[in-house]
Amino acid sequence: MKRIISCVFALAVMAVSPSAYAVQPDEIMSDPAKELRARDLSRELRCMVCQNQSIDDSEAPLARDLRLLVRERIAAGDSDAQVIDFLVARYGEFVLLKPRLNSHTWLLWLLPPLALAGGGFALWVNGRRRTKAGTSQDDALFALTADEETRLERLIAEPSPDKPV
Repeated sequence: MKRIISCVFALAVMAVSPSAYAVQPDEIMSDPAKELRARDLSRELRCMVCQNQSIDDSEAPLARDLRLLVRERIAAGDSDAQVIDFLVARYGEFVLLKPRLNSHTWLLWLLPPLALAGGGFALWVNGRRRTKAGTSQDDALFALTADEETRLERLIAEPSPDKPV
């Protein structure tokens, strides 16, 4: 019983504890406001080694270098937009976890909703087609021939040996 309680307690502690970040103590800025800005920016930037992780979550050496670069730019007095623009100019749009909507990325942003709408429309058309075709097929499938109808009437009319008359 004690083992179960300790396991439940350990799971509860893990569930409540904040997720671990890859930011090392030596990277943290002394000014809490600037550190908060750096963390917010780090969550928006992609680790180019891990590719689907932010540099805030990644432990890759390149992510560490990018986190330090973000902090250097903030310490130099750059705004958030200037830091992002600097990194995009240096590494390209790929460095952003959420790409900007512009002429180069409109297909990236519009293709998923269009594909979803097209798939929904195709399902709707297919359902309508099946409903229309299904009624005529069902009628033909369950229609009885004249011989079958007479045999069925005969079976219904004659008493069953299992049933009392």
